[in-house]
Amino acid sequence: MRVHVIGLGGAGGRIVDRLTAERDGDRFLHGVSAFDTDMEALDRLESIGEDRRYRFGDAAGGDGLDGDLHAGRELGEVHASELGRALDDQRPSLAEAFVLVVGVGGAAGGGVAPALAAEIETLYDAPVYSVAILPTPAESDAESSSKDGGDGGSRPNDGSSPRRPLAERNAARTLGALSERTAAVIPFDTDAWLRPGETIADARDRLNGIVADRIAALFGAGESDADAVTPQQVLDASDIARAVGDEGDVAALGYATQAVEPPETESRFGLGLFGSSEPEKVDASAAVSAVETVIRKATRGKNTVEVPEGRADRTLLVVGGPPAWLNREAIADGRRWLAEETGSGAILSGDAPVPDGEEVFALVLRSGIDEPRRIREIRESIPGGGE
Repeated sequence: MRVHVIGLGGAGGRIVDRLTAERDGDRFLHGVSAFDTDMEALDRLESIGEDRRYRFGDAAGGDGLDGDLHAGRELGEVHASELGRALDDQRPSLAEAFVLVVGVGGAAGGGVAPALAAEIETLYDAPVYSVAILPTPAESDAESSSKDGGDGGSRPNDGSSPRRPLAERNAARTLGALSERTAAVIPFDTDAWLRPGETIADARDRLNGIVADRIAALFGAGESDADAVTPQQVLDASDIARAVGDEGDVAALGYATQAVEPPETESRFGLGLFGSSEPEKVDASAAVSAVETVIRKATRGKNTVEVPEGRADRTLLVVGGPPAWLNREAIADGRRWLAEETGSGAILSGDAPVPDGEEVFALVLRSGIDEPRRIREIRESIPGGGE
């Protein structure tokens, strides 16, 4: 699926900058942009070219909004058309979807995201998805925010974690708006991914890489190079769109890898001559074990957000790696196991051959999941849990 990925605000910009550093030139990444009110934050981006960064909101004076979501919403309504035009140089009409990456605890990204989603939907016949980076409880804990070394919920605030007392309330309002304005919301539970004793500042680069990898794994599925091995089960943009959904559902991504030995190639003539080679066969039991392992890890391991009881309305499975390791029976068995695990009435699947790969991987997308505990906590931070 060819996507235009837009980083909104500081967190969104950093994640899309990481995605660009690692994936610029990949077929799925049709375009990238970063929008923010904070000029210094935009200047710190390293991989998104200056022509793809855009500061909006002169009323903010080039700085951030200090958590004022109302001000962010007003700027979003005023500047949505302007930001839509800022995409024009990257031929957005050719994108098959748009992905807004935003830290929903903030004001600039969270404020503009709903209005920009509506503007894009008006201009282009393509779905808009949101990747919502959730704040941690410590960021909104007023007591821990006022004391260095305070408990801050599950982890200490030692001065290197951000202090944003409005973060959870902003997140509740922004998540509600994104569910109404975007085809699906893919939350990333920052708190669940922090290691014991780790601060957000310590973890930032690692977490940005995790989110960027998940975006690439999902939207890059089915977008292989023209000279790559043809998949046995081909995924196209409509398959991904059908799995993710179009009614503002919450979706979770699971991903797992296992290193394998790529099969050596030997010439048909025994001496590696004449440029004609065939891969050695892989032990079937080893291939089955690798495929089964990554599918179960991607499903039951840590997802971008908790999946209550593992269930989902729709599920997408992608298994990739060296072609000789993609055992068809194991993938079919994995698909049947996944249907039982999730209770999904709709299971879509495909494979992603990587001829020179050194690992087998599985991506599991579950959409239409029950409300995760962390999102319920955020929603309950304000009366009404949203608007």
